[in-house]
Amino acid sequence: MKKLLSFLVIAATLYACGGPSEADKQSESSTAATKELTPEGNPTYDPKRGEGKFTDVAISDKLDAAMAKSGEKVYTVKCAGCHKLTDENLVGPGWKGVTLRHTPEWIMNFSTNTDEMLDKDPKAQAQLEICLVRMPNQNLTDDDARNVYEFMRENDGVK
Repeated sequence: MKKLLSFLVIAATLYACGGPSEADKQSESSTAATKELTPEGNPTYDPKRGEGKFTDVAISDKLDAAMAKSGEKVYTVKCAGCHKLTDENLVGPGWKGVTLRHTPEWIMNFSTNTDEMLDKDPKAQAQLEICLVRMPNQNLTDDDARNVYEFMRENDGVK
């Protein structure tokens, strides 16, 4: 039973980190014709994504439970394989207190545009030096990122 459970956890982790789904690929291919591509075939950097897209995220003092629940689902599928909800590092840093250490804008920019943030943002680069593993781009939508942020707030004790 333990072997089966271990296998399922590993399989889920690999699936979650496996890149875009077929739906994501179809969506990307429909917009790829309008974007310039890198030599690897990826869209070039969009300056409205990541480093500056989220500049003023409105956060209520009260937790939005529905958003947090949606964020927990995203966390379970795409984040839990590398991040614990405690302050303990797994592959990536633990999430306890993350909303106290970083602004909502920084967290959402990092989660939606990981590569650019790791390449250009000093805080992201410092975290990379500690963890030694680049976070893979999980292709989160803006709504996913906001919901995950709300789940992070819930994890940090916001009610």
